[in-house]
Amino acid sequence: QVQLVESGGGLVQAGGSLRLSCAASRRTSLSYNMAWFRQAPGKEREFVAAINWNGGNTAYADSVKGRFTVSRNSARGTDLQMNNLKPDDTAVYSCAADPVGSGPLWPRSYDYWGQGTQVTVSS
Repeated sequence: QVQLVESGGGLVQAGGSLRLSCAASRRTSLSYNMAWFRQAPGKEREFVAAINWNGGNTAYADSVKGRFTVSRNSARGTDLQMNNLKPDDTAVYSCAADPVGSGPLWPRSYDYWGQGTQVTVSS
């Protein structure tokens, strides 16, 4: 069982930056791929970024390439650095984890999910 807890959300003006963090429970093995997803009101959840177990491979949605950077952190989890934020980035951001296996970082199923953190970008 993997428990994930996100932090770092908040309100920021367009063009600003935020850094989200996702901490994994102590029982979590290091061998998990991790990803960020977001869901805006009235919209379906969408993939944002993913990183493999050792940080050597990443994947991004086209909408965030060049603005967001995903990395592994010391809490066995993942960080998401978000720069040049836009109002369209407003959503609840959730991290997810999946045991390491074959196949791409995305698309794939992710088995464990955090509760999410709100990011609001004002224009």
